[in-house]
Amino acid sequence: MSDYLVIVESPAKAKTIEKYLGKKYKVRASMGHVRDLPKSQMGVDVEHDFNPKYITIRGKGPVLKELKTAAKKAKRIYLAADPDREGEAIAWHLAHSLDMDVNSECRVVFNEITKDAIKESFKHPRPINMDLVDAQQARRILDRLVGYNISPLLWKKVKKGLSAGRVQSVAVRLIIDREKEIKEFTPEEYWTIQALFKKGKNNFQGAFYGLDGNKLELKTEKEVNDILEKIKGDSFEIKKVTKKERKRNPAAPFTTSSLQQEAARKLNFRAKKTMMLAQQLYEGIAIGKEGTVGLITYMRTDSTRISEVAQKEAAEYITDKYGNEYTKSQERKEKKGQKAQDAHEAVRPTSTLRDPASMKEYLSRDQLRLYKLIWERFVASQMASAVMDTMSVDIVNGDVYFRANGSKVKFPGFMKVYVEGSDDQMEEKENLLPALQEGDVVSYEDIDPKQHFTQPPPRYTEARLVKTLEELGIGRPSTYAPTLDTIQRRGYVSLDN
Repeated sequence: MSDYLVIVESPAKAKTIEKYLGKKYKVRASMGHVRDLPKSQMGVDVEHDFNPKYITIRGKGPVLKELKTAAKKAKRIYLAADPDREGEAIAWHLAHSLDMDVNSECRVVFNEITKDAIKESFKHPRPINMDLVDAQQARRILDRLVGYNISPLLWKKVKKGLSAGRVQSVAVRLIIDREKEIKEFTPEEYWTIQALFKKGKNNFQGAFYGLDGNKLELKTEKEVNDILEKIKGDSFEIKKVTKKERKRNPAAPFTTSSLQQEAARKLNFRAKKTMMLAQQLYEGIAIGKEGTVGLITYMRTDSTRISEVAQKEAAEYITDKYGNEYTKSQERKEKKGQKAQDAHEAVRPTSTLRDPASMKEYLSRDQLRLYKLIWERFVASQMASAVMDTMSVDIVNGDVYFRANGSKVKFPGFMKVYVEGSDDQMEEKENLLPALQEGDVVSYEDIDPKQHFTQPPPRYTEARLVKTLEELGIGRPSTYAPTLDTIQRRGYVSLDN
């Protein structure tokens, strides 16, 4: 007879946790939810306070039977489903199915599957948090009311097999609105004038800025020709040189949303694939003599908060590897998202010391690529800001002003490890200008006027759609990947290139 029964969601997690807890603990997996609303009917009593009607999910009978048998033999049962609303609801459903008292201290939560975190969490069991359970139930019931009432209307008016959903409907709407915007877009003409200047042996680029120091937009070829006629001779004077030092801060550690966006930009992963790989890294990977270890913290979070223990370990690692000047200064305050519920930490490696190079032999190619991204982003977030030297120069002929901007890295700081990607292909590049003083005279090698047309807004990528949903406060970290998957699987939208 085992003294304690621990129920988690997945078998992979069960194996890892059983190893940490020792012989007195038996760890079993519920394989997700065991009860849900019936598929064949609404399952919500609208007349009586929206009371939900739960049934055992088809196929879960044997799992439940096994759990009940194990429960009868145990002195005490712990419910250790994931540390989010869904996990709280799974624990509540399990408590009902196993005739447990929901007010007893049966719920255990941890943010990472490491020996210390697991042992610590079992010292602080708590009752099931009914506020979280009710939040999950409210969302589930709302899904039903929207889905089961609107879907039949779609079948009648549009076609069979369609479905409406609380988040997917909004996601589809955003995509349709954007498509409409693109179709109705009228391009506008504009012009730029690029010039190649020469100072001694050095060439550098400048662009037309305006007249008499005032900015001027060029709309037509005639306006361009008027400007070119004003340029007399081939010499320009350096009118003004502005030098500044600028700090650049690292990106915060990953939330679910920023992880999906960056994995799409840098690794070309779909949201669904990112979450699948993150789940594997969280639940545990067999690492040589260490055995199975969870390599990252829980991957469904909207917080960028980092525990003091993790900050301290990262600071020591950075000091050892790069030197004291590369560690984050205390005065840099991190911004917290307005709508973040801040329930768990950010997505980070469970130990900075497990760097990607040392994990290479234990991970698949894609697991390693995602782990490297999470590790680098976290370590960079704990490093010193980068310092850039910037220089802006006004280059003048008569009343025609050109401007050249340059920057160079004075101190790389976090950029030594990682630089965040961008949806706009305008990555910040080093552009070095020669030593220029006010009053210097430079000549131009080439002047190149170009015609352009304004572009419509781009179609959504998965990353950009996730970002938009998050900005609008639609959906939660756990819903982005399944929502994107559903709207593509049902053929409402398709991914092109």
